[in-house]
Amino acid sequence: MARRAVVTGGAGFIGSHVAEDLLNDGWEVVLLDNFRTGRREFIQENEKSSSLKVYSIDLLTHDKLSDLFSDCQRTYHLAANADVRFGPSQPERDLEQNTIVTHRVLEASRISGVKEFIFSSTGSVYGDSKIIPTPEDAPFPIQTSLYGASKLAGEGLVQAYSEAFGIKSWIFRFVSILGPRYSHGHVYDFYKQLRVNPNELMVLGNGSQKKSYLHVKDCVEAMKCALKESTSGVQIFNLGTEEYCEVKDSIGWICDELRLSPKVNYGSGNQGWIGDNPFIFLETEKIQRLGWKPRITIEEGVRSTIRYLIENQWLFAPRNS
Repeated sequence: MARRAVVTGGAGFIGSHVAEDLLNDGWEVVLLDNFRTGRREFIQENEKSSSLKVYSIDLLTHDKLSDLFSDCQRTYHLAANADVRFGPSQPERDLEQNTIVTHRVLEASRISGVKEFIFSSTGSVYGDSKIIPTPEDAPFPIQTSLYGASKLAGEGLVQAYSEAFGIKSWIFRFVSILGPRYSHGHVYDFYKQLRVNPNELMVLGNGSQKKSYLHVKDCVEAMKCALKESTSGVQIFNLGTEEYCEVKDSIGWICDELRLSPKVNYGSGNQGWIGDNPFIFLETEKIQRLGWKPRITIEEGVRSTIRYLIENQWLFAPRNS
């Protein structure tokens, strides 16, 4: 019997890499995406494969969603609204795209008999943690973003479905991810600014925010490592590196890569926006005990992402939808 997996958000940044890796490992892949933030260009080479079926659908409204999960052994739920900044201005988006959609994907998986469920969560669920680096069992503080709250609700649904229906589940709490196909976040935003005006850069916050980043290739490898574990129930893993940087550091690497010396105008305070936690640094001992280690440093991740953006200017063109 062929191994078959559903990948939601499969034309997105992380999802397209996961789908590609599954195809390379001999899986058949059912790729679901609404193509609002996902890109056809990210999957165009893999669309040539007879092992890939692509469906352009809205997970929030699609009728008979479970039909698309038939004969699948595994669900990778990577579809989400991942932009923390706009939560206060569009509060329903995080609820709908992150929590309600997660319930719909879980229910479609249950109806179709899928027995393995992989959920992409976030380090934002830890809020403004007082424990740094933050382990998986850290006490949760008050949530600081609608995005983090919606993902935490999704985690609760995954755990409840796993308990009620015997679904083996993995929850991955990511730091920010960098690398090829990266198309939103501060590296993208800074480069976009500098494309327009190479002499000046506006920064939200004072640049002292401390962040950890993980290259997408290391992220996919970490997930594969965790999935080899056969423990039943729910497993939760932080995915990140053993280092962090300040926003000022990343600006330096970006400008060096572009050979620019702009005037940098910093804002005030240690937050760029509501929910921008000033120090995100996750403890990754649990995943590293399984034999995984990141291979790409944060600096090289930032630099390689800039090189990718330089080579893929089409990412900055206006979209039709």
